[in-house]
Amino acid sequence: MRNKSVVTEAREIQLAVEMIELGARLQMLEAETNVSRERLLKLYKEVKGVSPPKGMLPFSTDWFMSWQPNIHASLFMSFYTFLRSNAELSELEAIIKAFRMYRGHVETNALEEVLTLTRAWTLVRFFDANLLQLAGCTRCGGRYVAHAYDPVRHYVCGLCNVPARAGKTKRAKEALSAAPPN
Repeated sequence: MRNKSVVTEAREIQLAVEMIELGARLQMLEAETNVSRERLLKLYKEVKGVSPPKGMLPFSTDWFMSWQPNIHASLFMSFYTFLRSNAELSELEAIIKAFRMYRGHVETNALEEVLTLTRAWTLVRFFDANLLQLAGCTRCGGRYVAHAYDPVRHYVCGLCNVPARAGKTKRAKEALSAAPPN
């Protein structure tokens, strides 16, 4: 039986609370902390007031390829890669800080938050597993999430080549009708 440091345990619990407040799912909490599942369940209920959502995490890189999720995932990855390159942060710390930056950008610009913390964490794991890569757009020069090993020599992003159905959802129409006229 190993000795547990009270300080280390307190840091782990504080980290779990921070991730719960940002919307982390139980699977992410279990993977990133050494707190027991039972304790995480109690923490989640205490912080959120409800039991954690059940079910498996989505495991598909394809979700990040559709138009709107791709733009949001690419924005998050730009924050994340900047932090990893320029700050001495662990992977998890960089994910949390990049997600806070992403959320701040979304709120400042009154956009819909498409990415969750757990999706952002999954995105980084897909990059770590070489399932996804960043591809440079040949028109705007931005870097966007793309499938690994896809040819990207003549890549054009979803902002430079907007799909015909983009922004045609019921929610987008409601947002346009609620916007004040110029």
